[in-house]
Amino acid sequence: MHPTTRIALITDIHHGPDLPTKRGSAALPLLERFAAFVRASAPDLVLELGDRISDEAPDLDRRRMAEVADALRALASPVASLCGNHDLVYLPAEENGALLGQPMRHRILDLPGLLLIVWQADARLAPNRGFALAEGDLAWLEATLAAADRPVLLATHVPLSGQAQTGNYYFERQPELARYDEQPAIRSALARCPVPLLCVAGHVHWNSLTLVDGIAHLTLQSLTETFTTAPAPAGAFALLELGGEASFRVEGNDPFACTLPFAGPRRRWLPPLGSTTDALGPDGAARVASGAVAAVQQVPAIAPGSS
Repeated sequence: MHPTTRIALITDIHHGPDLPTKRGSAALPLLERFAAFVRASAPDLVLELGDRISDEAPDLDRRRMAEVADALRALASPVASLCGNHDLVYLPAEENGALLGQPMRHRILDLPGLLLIVWQADARLAPNRGFALAEGDLAWLEATLAAADRPVLLATHVPLSGQAQTGNYYFERQPELARYDEQPAIRSALARCPVPLLCVAGHVHWNSLTLVDGIAHLTLQSLTETFTTAPAPAGAFALLELGGEASFRVEGNDPFACTLPFAGPRRRWLPPLGSTTDALGPDGAARVASGAVAAVQQVPAIAPGSS
C-alpha cells in the first residue's frame, strides 16, 4: 500500500482589475469559496502556483498581494507558493516572499510517500522573448531529480511539457510565451528522472493533461479566467490525491478530472524516430548502405498532447 497525500491546488488568482477575460474583482470572493473547499477536503498541503495578482502599479500590486497573502494565511492547511510572471513585474521575488511569509526559491518538501519539488525557475516574462531560465535553475533541477529516491511531484508556474496551445485564447498565436526557451534541456532532465514523476503548473489558463516521454503534465485553470466559461469566471481549484494512483479533480465552472498511475515502476517511452535507419533496427544503416532494403519513407508521428 502506498501512503496517500492530498494536495489542494489553486493558481492564477489574478486579484486586480476586471480585464477582457479576467474577472479580477471576483478574486477575493472566490478565495472564500476555496477556503471552504480546503476546510471540507482537509488536504495535507495547499499548493498555490503563482500569478496572485494582475500587475498594474507598485503600490496597487503591493496592496493586492497583501490581501491575497492574508487569504492564503487564513487557510486551514499549510501553503506552498510559487511566483508567476505577473507577481514579478513590480514586486521582486523577495518582496513576494516577505508578504507571503515563505521563501520564493527552489525547495523540496518531504510529504508522505513522495517529494514535492517546488521549482521556482525564473518566471519573469520579457517582451519579444518569452521565458528563459536564470543561471543555476536547470542545474538545480537536474541534480534534485537525479537524487530523488521516491515519487516526485514537480510544481512550476510555467508548464514544462511544451504542449500545443491550439485554441488557447492567450497563446495559440504566441506559444513561445507558454514555455521556456530551454524546453529541450528541461525535457531531457525530466526524462532522466529515475523515479515516477508528475508535473503540475498554471499560467496557461486551462485544464489539461499532456503526456511526454511517459511523464504526465497537468495544468489547472485560473481562478478568475472567463475565456472557457464566459461570462462567469471559472472559479477553478482542484484536489490532487497521490498514492498508487494520481487522482486530479477540478471544481468550479470548468470541471475536469483524470486518474493516472503514479507510484510504481517508472514508465518510459521509446525515443521518437529520428532517421530512416531507426525503423530498421540496430543494423539498419548497414542494410540501407548495402542495398539490402529500400529506404523507409518517414511519416510524422502524432504524440499525445500535440492536438
